[in-house]
Amino acid sequence: MKTAQELWELLNEAQHLPYGAAQIALVEQVLRQVDTTDDPALRFYARLFATTAYIYGGEPVKAFPTFSWCVADFDRNPGPYHQRWMHNLLWLFKNMVSSLTKFPEVPLERTYAVLDDMERRYRESGHGLQAVYKHRYLVAQHVGRTGEAAEWFEKWQAAPRDSLSDCAGCDPTTLVNHLVDQGRFEEAAELAGPVLAGDLSCSEQPQSILSELMVVYLRTGRSQDAADAHRRSYMIERNNLADLWGIGDHIRFCARTGNEHRGLEILQRHIDWLERAPSPAAAMNFAASAVLLLRRLTKIGHGDTVVRRAGRPDVTAAAVAAELETFTVEAAARFDARNGTQYQSELMARVMDAQPYGVDVPLSPTARRPARQEAPTPVVTAPPVDVPEAATPAELIDLAEEHWREDREDALRVVLAAFDARFETPAEPALAARLWLLRGFAAPDEDEAATAAAWERAVELFTEAGDVGEAGMARARLAVQKAWTEEPTEELLAVVEANVAHHDTHGDARSRANAWVRLSQMYRLLQRFDEANEAGDRSDRFAEETGDPRRVAYHAMIRAQNRALADRDEEAISAARLAWAFYGTHGPARAAAEAAVLVGQLSESPEETVAALDQGLAAGVSGAELPARLHRARALMNLDRPGEAIDDYVEVIALIATMSDGTDESDGGGVFVRHELAQAYQQAGRPAEAAEVAEEALLGFERLGAEEPAVDTRFLLAAIYRDLDDTSRALQLYHDLIERLEGNPAGRGQVGEQAGQLLYDLDRDSEAALTFRAAAEALHEAGDLMAELRVLRRRLMAHNYADEVPEAEEVIRLAAQRYAELPAELAAQPGVIWGRSIFAFEVGNLLMRRGRYAEALPHLEGAAEPLRGIGAVDDADRVEGMLAEALLRSGSPREAGRILGELLQRMGPDSPTRELVTSLYAEVRAAEQG
Repeated sequence: MKTAQELWELLNEAQHLPYGAAQIALVEQVLRQVDTTDDPALRFYARLFATTAYIYGGEPVKAFPTFSWCVADFDRNPGPYHQRWMHNLLWLFKNMVSSLTKFPEVPLERTYAVLDDMERRYRESGHGLQAVYKHRYLVAQHVGRTGEAAEWFEKWQAAPRDSLSDCAGCDPTTLVNHLVDQGRFEEAAELAGPVLAGDLSCSEQPQSILSELMVVYLRTGRSQDAADAHRRSYMIERNNLADLWGIGDHIRFCARTGNEHRGLEILQRHIDWLERAPSPAAAMNFAASAVLLLRRLTKIGHGDTVVRRAGRPDVTAAAVAAELETFTVEAAARFDARNGTQYQSELMARVMDAQPYGVDVPLSPTARRPARQEAPTPVVTAPPVDVPEAATPAELIDLAEEHWREDREDALRVVLAAFDARFETPAEPALAARLWLLRGFAAPDEDEAATAAAWERAVELFTEAGDVGEAGMARARLAVQKAWTEEPTEELLAVVEANVAHHDTHGDARSRANAWVRLSQMYRLLQRFDEANEAGDRSDRFAEETGDPRRVAYHAMIRAQNRALADRDEEAISAARLAWAFYGTHGPARAAAEAAVLVGQLSESPEETVAALDQGLAAGVSGAELPARLHRARALMNLDRPGEAIDDYVEVIALIATMSDGTDESDGGGVFVRHELAQAYQQAGRPAEAAEVAEEALLGFERLGAEEPAVDTRFLLAAIYRDLDDTSRALQLYHDLIERLEGNPAGRGQVGEQAGQLLYDLDRDSEAALTFRAAAEALHEAGDLMAELRVLRRRLMAHNYADEVPEAEEVIRLAAQRYAELPAELAAQPGVIWGRSIFAFEVGNLLMRRGRYAEALPHLEGAAEPLRGIGAVDDADRVEGMLAEALLRSGSPREAGRILGELLQRMGPDSPTRELVTSLYAEVRAAEQG
């Protein structure tokens, strides 16, 4: 058996655990042994604490006996410890009243008796009745006695708040609920604003008020705020059985806002909780909300969706809806039989029969947004197409070829349409071959078969006409197209090489440029990038000889692609810019957009990337949207514009999903993009969405077995949970990471520093000091001396506030040793100089808080000057002010006065230390005059 002291320590450990099964298990371990001790305070407090643990951990029925024991002990054996915890006991009366109404087997008279006892005790202890009136209102509301509820509501609102009133979040939550019932949504939103802006430290907040605000925001036209309220509230409630009622509210919200499939995900995640619901009332509300959702799924054609429950056969959504409807109706009837009204049955019927709000609210942070309005592409408008009425077949083919060379595809199609309307295909093979070649160029991009068929016919006709060169050129085009759409082969390469050989002997500059550029493209498809660049360089020289700037720009595009694949980035971006400049001025829009996308993907300037990709995406380059959006998103992140990056990341995830075959491997890219999207949400100040996306990414990395990115995502998630004030989950992740990084001392040290800082911020200073110690040792092992010294300073601060002086003095000695070991080049770095002087300041803080002023002097003397040398003036003033105070308190007021006087002359009027220095200087002058 454990001693009383050991049981106290277990209770202290339990206080640091989140509400739930783990905390309850630890508390019950204490309860099993507490009556073997001779410590009446422990026996009382253990049961008092257990009452809270049961209520907020999802097992309120167990709170009834522990609370009753505490009340009886308070009345039977009054002692000093009762006075110490009397406020806690009186507070828990409110929880008891609320809990009693949630169990239909508890007679209503018992609830009223507890309310009466609560009122008596509040009066006798000198407290007001504001909380009593509120809970009488809540009981009347539960029963459905409208008039009585209204009377108690008025009394509650009129009574002044006191120390037993519900917190600054819970009282407004109840009031928001009241206003919503009356349809006063604008007033509810106005009331909630200051509440959310304040400090909500209650265990039920902010999730409770956010849950109420989902509908408020929706009804006042703030759909994004409604979605955010849902995400933030559900994220807190989803891990606690006690919040099953609230989870039902989220299912209902999803069902009524066009998010039936998200609602199903939530239902599937929590449906097994019905078997261990915290109360029949919570189970009833959850089940009624589930019925609404499952009916909606059935109505939109998904009634055959399978719902899985542990230990039970899979059944369809429609079948589960019928089953839970029966459950809800029977539960409501039991409450009504107890209450003597029909209110709960009527209320549950309204819940199950509720209709959609008529407003679809995107709740998934990875759901596609409405199309973004891209800036129009600034290109020259193409001149109108003039097709002479008297033109012969040969003249129309000449005109079509001219349009093709000028990249005017629309004009080419207009001329070909006019040809087909006026003439049959020419009988002359050479002319017909040119026509079929043009028809191949004019075919839609997606109709590869039409292009191939036209060019094959052109080959036949050029061959028939005896034009070996054009026949070879057409074969080369066919070979490259086949390599692109199917697979590049050596046989296809031989076709292209034969075409090059012919035109090198018999062709002009234009035909040789065409032949060599085809060879370059074929080498690229074969992933022979050096040869692709060599062939491209040959084609570039012939393109220059043609004197055609459009031809030169086209070859610059090919060169940019080839250089990029060969990791010759500077040459690649230079060529891409040349092409972008030409096509941006002369068109066509499609080529300008393709060049812009290429510039955006290659540029190292985020500003240029965004500008180029804005233009490219506005024009809609086929096949380029995914990489273009991804590059733009990353550029926007580099420009510290995460809010704008979010839409691009979301679209990239959607595009990857459309290409996925459903396997983890095919969606692997989407998992990595989710990690980046989570970072964007976090940096944009949207932590609830960041957490949801990061959790999705973590699950994806775990499925893929990608351990390193999974570690990075856990680290990101911990930071996001900190932003959400979910410190328990953040600490859990940090501890998990430290275990996973056993063989990575640098990573272990980095994570340990973050975990220690969080513990320090929570005033868990002794734990913080131990965590900082482990982090510093890991960083020392990793050889990161500067980081080790930074963590040693934080460890010193934690020991100081934990009142662990011997351990702090050990840190002082260790830090002195580490600073002595620093290489000269490191010691001269501004960061090290700053850290060393601030460490001295923290040593002074440690010693002076304990009246050891003279001992602080050697540490503080000479610490300010290095700070001034690196421009840290405010910090130097702080250190010098502390030195002056140490001198004053240790019996050297004259020297203190000299330092303070010089400081005042040197300080600006807005110096953060000026008030303290002025006060100390006045103290010195008073001492001198005395």
